[in-house]
Amino acid sequence: MAASSQLEEMATTSVSIGATYEGRDPALLERMLPLVDYIEITPETIAEAQGSHISLSKEVMLELKNVSKEVKFIVHGVGLSIGSHDGWSPTYFHLLDEFLDQIDVAWHSEHLAYTKVDGEHLGIMLAMPKTEEALDMVCQRVTIMQERYNLPFLLENVVHVIPDAPGDYSDAAFLNELTMRTGCGLILDAYNLECDAHNHGFDVQRFLDELDKSNVRELHVARGIEDNGFLLDVHSQIAAPSTIGLAQNVVRQAKGNAKVVVYEFMPEAVPGLGYDAITEQLGRLRTAFRN
Repeated sequence: MAASSQLEEMATTSVSIGATYEGRDPALLERMLPLVDYIEITPETIAEAQGSHISLSKEVMLELKNVSKEVKFIVHGVGLSIGSHDGWSPTYFHLLDEFLDQIDVAWHSEHLAYTKVDGEHLGIMLAMPKTEEALDMVCQRVTIMQERYNLPFLLENVVHVIPDAPGDYSDAAFLNELTMRTGCGLILDAYNLECDAHNHGFDVQRFLDELDKSNVRELHVARGIEDNGFLLDVHSQIAAPSTIGLAQNVVRQAKGNAKVVVYEFMPEAVPGLGYDAITEQLGRLRTAFRN
């Protein structure tokens, strides 16, 4: 490879590193801070019920404010249910408003999914149907989010717990149309793609060939467990080399628009993983993506 081509390859694979954090573990945060540029926060996971009122934990918010000069923050929600036909969650907006009133964030994001039907919570996150009707609805809601908050807004691909029903678009075409109509960005979760390939025979390469990867602003790497032959999106392990390699390939093709790769893990997984394994994972990501 010519020297100029090598430099171009290096430039296109250099992005920031981030990690999820849900508070209440200052020793872990202290270990992670030298290795990350971004901390990704989910407001719903740091919320507490106070009677009939739900509010963000003052303890966690203070913890985050104390490190706000050392790291940037991004918000990643789980409870908006942007794909529910009967409306999305007002609690989500309340928590997001409360967070943004106290801490500056680079952008915010949610999952392209729904978590409730007819007002009933499903206890699981389901992928959107790829129909024109669903696309119109989501585009309208994305526009509302963009008008309400003067921040970039991203949507993430989720694991298909069940195979898709027939629709009007392929998975990639749906995302391409969504970003074209609204100008929103994408989070591409590499492990979710691997889960779909394992569980349903999803053709990841065909998806990536069709996807306009210039809209990818953030990537997630994680690893879950296999249960009865089914890969579950449970963020409890160190990301596999295949997942990191998949994310690297997308970053190279994102035309410089990808900004950060986030390692996701649940707080419940920390005792099993250990601080050393988490920091070693972040170090490997820095080597893989900060060259």
